Amino acid sequence: MIKKIISLAILILILPSCVGSNLSTFGKGVSIGFDPRTVGMQIDDTIMQKKLVTKLTLTKKKYFLSIQVEILDGRIFLTGKVDEPEDKIKITKMAWETNGVRSVKNAIEIKGQSNFKSTTKDILITAQLRTALLFNKLVKSGNYTLETINKRIYIFGIASDDKEKEEVMEEAKKIYDVEEVIPTIYLVSELSRNKI
Repeated sequence: MIKKIISLAILILILPSCVGSNLSTFGKGVSIGFDPRTVGMQIDDTIMQKKLVTKLTLTKKKYFLSIQVEILDGRIFLTGKVDEPEDKIKITKMAWETNGVRSVKNAIEIKGQSNFKSTTKDILITAQLRTALLFNKLVKSGNYTLETINKRIYIFGIASDDKEKEEVMEEAKKIYDVEEVIPTIYLVSELSRNKI
């Protein structure tokens, strides 16, 4: 009986982070309304994300605000800024040590390589791409996380097919002053549980 209550409590704590909260966050997370992953995959990814964020925060409290962690199908995507190159290496190592990890993409930048003007430009680039994706009827914009660092757009998400993936890339290439587009876009058919 106690095990059932504890299991139910854990589910109640975990499930809200899978549902709804992403819908109101501009530019972050994969919206459950469009998410092609199974509920089990979403729970697995959420547990991995919570464990990694906790591990990072326990290592250095400032990582909680400076590092963003996204996980899709066991694939970890890290963004943010750190003070030293050693911090970036340490965070990558912690990500690889996470149970169930399939791959790690590290887009963490070292502070001092950007200034206020470039940070403002990055925010504008992200907002322009987010808006373009919202108005493109061929794209489920809620399935993508966008991050721009030093005029490089990092796109992380799930496309329903090759056409949607191409549309996202085309929209990103149209944005003025972008130096590079770095996609990490998986097709629904590439998700691990869809291959079984």
